[in-house]
Amino acid sequence: MMPVTPVKTRIPLTSFGHLITEVKRQLFGIEPPASTELKGWRKYLNSYTIQGRRNSVLASYGLLAAVAAAYLMHKRSKKENQAPSPTA
Repeated sequence: MMPVTPVKTRIPLTSFGHLITEVKRQLFGIEPPASTELKGWRKYLNSYTIQGRRNSVLASYGLLAAVAAAYLMHKRSKKENQAPSPTA
């Protein structure tokens, strides 16, 4: 049984992006912009097109990987710079 919502749609909850777009359209009267209206970075990173959603996910994963790599490099250089204490 699907949950009851005021939105008249049969979109499954696994398609969350389409559900949000449908809710915006029906409840708030917000229509997605045409692809020709999107300019600049909004053309590549948006929640209206499949390509824009994909690019947003790839940018998020790339940022996460860059932060992890920077952390690991910093941790490694910190360990190498640590001078061994003389035991003599």
